Amino acid sequence: MERQLAVIGAGYVGLTVAACFAQLGHRVHCIESDEAKAAALQEGRLPIREPGLEPLWRRHFRAGRLRVFQRSAEGLPGAEFVFLCVGTPAAPDGSADLGQVWSAVEELARAMPAGSQGILAVKSTVPPGTSRLLAGTLRRLRPDLHLPVVVNPEFLREGQALADFLSPSRIVIGAEDEEAARSLEELYRPLSAPIVRCRPASAELAKYACNAFLAARISLMNEVAELAEALQADIREVAAVMGHDPRIGPAYLEAGLGWGGSCLPKDLRALLALAATLAVPAPLLEGTMQTNRRQIVRVVERLGSCLGTLAGKRVTVWGLAFKPQCDDTRDSPALALARALQEEGAQVTVYDPLASSPEFAVLRDPYQAAEGADAIVLATAWPHLREVDWLRLRSLVRFPLLIDGRNVLDEEAARAAGFLCLALGRPETTVPARPSVEGR
Repeated sequence: MERQLAVIGAGYVGLTVAACFAQLGHRVHCIESDEAKAAALQEGRLPIREPGLEPLWRRHFRAGRLRVFQRSAEGLPGAEFVFLCVGTPAAPDGSADLGQVWSAVEELARAMPAGSQGILAVKSTVPPGTSRLLAGTLRRLRPDLHLPVVVNPEFLREGQALADFLSPSRIVIGAEDEEAARSLEELYRPLSAPIVRCRPASAELAKYACNAFLAARISLMNEVAELAEALQADIREVAAVMGHDPRIGPAYLEAGLGWGGSCLPKDLRALLALAATLAVPAPLLEGTMQTNRRQIVRVVERLGSCLGTLAGKRVTVWGLAFKPQCDDTRDSPALALARALQEEGAQVTVYDPLASSPEFAVLRDPYQAAEGADAIVLATAWPHLREVDWLRLRSLVRFPLLIDGRNVLDEEAARAAGFLCLALGRPETTVPARPSVEGR
């Protein structure tokens, strides 16, 4: 049955939610207060890159199932479900900054017609207890509204957001209002996904816990990778053994440069800030963060050891986005590595097919970026970089040092072309003679 929905916030989550609910046959009003962004959306131009999202948005916008509003008073009336999808960036102390959440809810209270009934579904990642405070604020500001608050966290991965929404592993509904929970469950029923019903605080905490667990898995593998190097073991083989254990599984066992992006670092910091507020020790979470930061240091140290010095050396960093298939550089390990190398005096050249940065001139050709390089570091696992012409690349570089920061390159082909290949958690070969400290 067709329903009318409103989505507050046209960021990564909001755009995906709006387009996918339109795909499911509903009428969706997307509310974005930024005038320039709202105008771009009206023209079918999205502010983010996500495979398949822009054509899906355009199709349903042209069909009239998607509409964009800058004012809540125009987009909210008639909505049976309101999805809150605004950002919750990290505050200076690491806690979640809920400024956009409170602004959106206060605007909603002003804009909803008298006596409106519906459901407010919170998809924004918020600390446990936030939904209870939001419900109290709504009751205080608009006692005439019947708008129960339900926690409905998102689990969207950049680069796979459409698949994650339309074929989810689970739908989480944290609610105290039984009727609201049943209504939201019915809205999601066409997706045929398991429904997990729980308390609102449990749903809020579960989102943070999921991201913390994924980050911890990667950091654990990076610690084991350092042991593997000392023992001349191969972390890829170790991960293969672990992945066959049904209690562990193969996902998120990739050792390398570390994790980043818009969710894991922010949510882990918020969880640590919450633990500190509650005086709850969180040594595992603290260690997860420390190990992740250490990965950049390890690569910089290894480069310095191989080259003798980084001052004046030309280092090519392949990748700037925090993961392939997106242009997102928020908390990107690749960007952090480029900054760290520059601080050591290296001349840093960056390649990425999509991402950009005001700090670096980003080239769109990996071969051009590698010309005259003393070292190349793969920092983002773009799939096409596995198929480079190694002989051509060898003819372009000054010194054939290659560090695979993601353990994905064809090491055998690179070595056959004359490269020294190093990777995190893998056995090393003998380092060839260093280029002169004086440079070219």
